Amino acid sequence: MAFMEKPPAGKVLLDDTVPLTAAIEASQSLQSHTIVRRYSDFDLLNNSLQISGLSLPLPPKKLIGNMDREFIAARQKGLQNYLNAITTNHILSNCELVKKFLDPNNYSANYTEIALQHVSMFFRSEPKWEVVEPLKDIGWRIRKKYFLMKIKNQPKERLVLSWADLGPDKYLSDKDFQCLIKLLPSCLHPYIYRVTFATASESSALLIRMFNEKGTLKDLIYKAKPKDPFLKKYCNPKKIQGLELQQIKTYGRQILEVLKFLHDKGFPYGHLHASNVMLEGDTCRLLDLENSLLGLPSFYRSYFSQFRKINTLESVDVHCFGHLLYEMTYGRPPDSVPVDCFPPAPSMAVVAVLESTLSCEACKNGMPTVSRLLQMPLFSDVLLTTSEKPQFKIPSKLKEALRIAKECIEKRLVEEQKQIHQHRRLTRAQSHHGSEEERKKRKILARKKSKRSAIENNEEQSMKYNNSNNSGSGASSPLTSPSSPTPPSTAAALGLGKRCKGRPICITSTTATATSASTTSSSLASSEHRGACTALAPGCERCEPRGPAQFHPEFPERDSEESRNV
Repeated sequence: MAFMEKPPAGKVLLDDTVPLTAAIEASQSLQSHTIVRRYSDFDLLNNSLQISGLSLPLPPKKLIGNMDREFIAARQKGLQNYLNAITTNHILSNCELVKKFLDPNNYSANYTEIALQHVSMFFRSEPKWEVVEPLKDIGWRIRKKYFLMKIKNQPKERLVLSWADLGPDKYLSDKDFQCLIKLLPSCLHPYIYRVTFATASESSALLIRMFNEKGTLKDLIYKAKPKDPFLKKYCNPKKIQGLELQQIKTYGRQILEVLKFLHDKGFPYGHLHASNVMLEGDTCRLLDLENSLLGLPSFYRSYFSQFRKINTLESVDVHCFGHLLYEMTYGRPPDSVPVDCFPPAPSMAVVAVLESTLSCEACKNGMPTVSRLLQMPLFSDVLLTTSEKPQFKIPSKLKEALRIAKECIEKRLVEEQKQIHQHRRLTRAQSHHGSEEERKKRKILARKKSKRSAIENNEEQSMKYNNSNNSGSGASSPLTSPSSPTPPSTAAALGLGKRCKGRPICITSTTATATSASTTSSSLASSEHRGACTALAPGCERCEPRGPAQFHPEFPERDSEESRNV
């Protein structure tokens, strides 16, 4: 597709930060949309992930006896543990290799080739630029690619070209989007990394910046080389060491100042992390302002989407600043968020800021503002010396477009948080009801209910028989003992032989002179009938007492005579 070509109308813009989970199932139980992978596929994925330096728990191969039932069950469990280790690692779960392995339908395209097509089309109209080499996988985004560039008349100067596809949060119109992208080179701020050139089509954006040999703030923390792949640089650092306290204070103050500047301008950001902060000496400069215009999801979206109080882009920036501060302090990201207990820090003032952004209470009640963080002791005494005056003029029409787009981004975030909250409630309920303790409780309650129901039914039947005995019309048929079984011929004479054939039935004929003892026997007989004939044929009524004149109402005398014969 050409660089300026309009994207297809039915194109789906995916959120690549949506976390994937995987469960190993037997082939017989595959009912929903799923994927089938052989062990060789897992082995190939594991070899591709070795660049991360992590020791992943892939179960070993077995040549003899690999079809035994016990071995298959053990391997299934081992592969599930392997997938859990991958999907719970924030960097691995977002990499292209894992996405293609778990979701090949949505991640089957070759994004490097797509980027090259767009970049080559761009160079046709801008012949002064030249590609030196592709910077393969230096970033974490699947749909964002980087190339090392140079200007033909300045061959020694190196630049970086970044190409990015649209994301699911792109709500600007094509015209406003292109105008705002072209405004980025005019943004001047001492703590924003300057854009040399920017252009956009209806489906992507392309920006050029100066290449920095020292790399980003994350490269400084992890002692990494900027050109190395993202997995190699940050998955398993050789040495974990945080920055010095003065560096933490200075860098933190500079980042908060630029966040406040963007918030005051009404420019949405939401993409703060250590790889988006470029270092030039002792100065931090923010990168990738275009991400929010493109609608790309944040690196930490899977974290803050869990907390319903983090529902604005301003609060997202503050929460992401907490992640960045933790990484600067301890030399690694937090194991989980919220953080219950913070390790010892160079100063208690650092812990105070971390608690206000990453603790359980902060995530539950909401984030402080950037202005509030600037007033905290960690940053309030930091003096910044800069002669560059901030400048970023946005026309009022585009400001309104940014405001509407920001509201749409926040609305999608709130809807996603609501769905996650409902899913967690449902999962907790299912887990609670599926526990062994709950099963035992339900069994005990079911037994008690069954016994209570049986007692109530017996009492009800006893009352019915008692009422029937007391309201008899004085029929003169002899009393049949309820404890003695009715002969088959009698059942046939009463018209019930075909209805309950093969089932023992106890029938009791009552008269007006029946005593209370016979009523009790009738109740017992009815109970015996109920236990013996639980699934009667249509028309067989087992619980209603019948006198001789009730079976054939058209021939009362004949029925009475037959009863006397019996």
